Amino acid sequence: MRLGVWLSGLYSFLQIRNYSFGESNRAKASTRDWTKEFHLTNTSLLLCSKLTLQLLKTLGDQKYRPSQNNEAIVQSAVSEFSFEEISELAEVLKHSILLNEALLRSTPLRFGEWIAWANILNDKLKQVEVIQKLIVLAEKEGEKFLPKELQRILESKPIPFAVEADLRIILPRIAKILKWLDVINEMRQKDEPLKTTLLLFARIYEQTQEMMSYISNRLLRFPNENDPVFEALDSTIYAASIESKKVFNYELAGLTEIRQTPRIFAKVETSYSLLNDSFQQTLVNFAQLIEPNVDPSKIFPNFKTKLEQSLALRRNLWFLQQAVQKAEQSPDNYPMDGVFDKVSVFLKENLRYLFYKDCETVERFAEEVLRTTNKKDLVPILHRFGAYLETLLGQVNMRTLLANHPFDYPKE
Repeated sequence: MRLGVWLSGLYSFLQIRNYSFGESNRAKASTRDWTKEFHLTNTSLLLCSKLTLQLLKTLGDQKYRPSQNNEAIVQSAVSEFSFEEISELAEVLKHSILLNEALLRSTPLRFGEWIAWANILNDKLKQVEVIQKLIVLAEKEGEKFLPKELQRILESKPIPFAVEADLRIILPRIAKILKWLDVINEMRQKDEPLKTTLLLFARIYEQTQEMMSYISNRLLRFPNENDPVFEALDSTIYAASIESKKVFNYELAGLTEIRQTPRIFAKVETSYSLLNDSFQQTLVNFAQLIEPNVDPSKIFPNFKTKLEQSLALRRNLWFLQQAVQKAEQSPDNYPMDGVFDKVSVFLKENLRYLFYKDCETVERFAEEVLRTTNKKDLVPILHRFGAYLETLLGQVNMRTLLANHPFDYPKE
């Protein structure tokens, strides 16, 4: 249920002092204005209140007839919760919103005020028992968010008991993470305001840490480090650690302070893609552990398309980088028309395969290259463009999808 997803995110976001999205500098964190965090809790409370009122309407409408698409969810809500429980939640949310809005009239708000507010709101929410029931229901639904092909493999293939025991614990945890990421992706596709996704990322951070902690403890007790299962678990924790650091220590750091919508979109898109691709690849690795010949595209239908796009992007980035750097080294002898053609073709055919945050930079360099006719002026532009393309190629080559596809540096 969406309400449980957002309530879990709110709970996690209130612990932001444990893994600040603001910055790692504690001195700066203690002095900066934390009003943006208060705005985020207010927005999330309003959203939870809206979802709660919808649930109340469902519970109170005796003539309600669920459609085929949401029948299971509605029946779960009706059987799990009473009208009185949800009414209590609605009342607590209403009072919390009023208090939050009162605090926002007292800006600026510092770190001390944020800690006090986070503790107050956290205590108020903990007193409402139905919140935990809603979160548990959402997590149970999330644990089922495994690809059908992977579920088929788990049910039909013989799996050693020890391996199965690990998979029955780890895979649902990854499924929950992918479910929360799916909610973020829906918001991104619908062009909804994305700063509130920080709450969902906060919960994903905690889910990832819980999963990594379990796997770490399991690896310490594993009898054979050469066992394929050990290698799969070790790879899982390594990949999760690397991508988490990229997302939570870099991409999302300071997001509360950003005002420009394109920059927020770029950071959320990159964060979503890094985590989603990583955990999807992890599920593919586990599936291949059980059924080595399984086609990844059968587990995730978009896998093949994304792989082909990433391979084409990497290859054409390489050709473009080579052309730009050769033109810079020998501007009088290298055919500039060839550089212009490669830039134009890349913009037309491959630019859309980059993360949004990189598209703008490539377009800006390309515009400078295409409009500069004087070779003397063009050389420093080509130098900066070539250096940027080299860095960008390295980042693309680090994509999880390309982990099993080493780059062979093709020749034209």
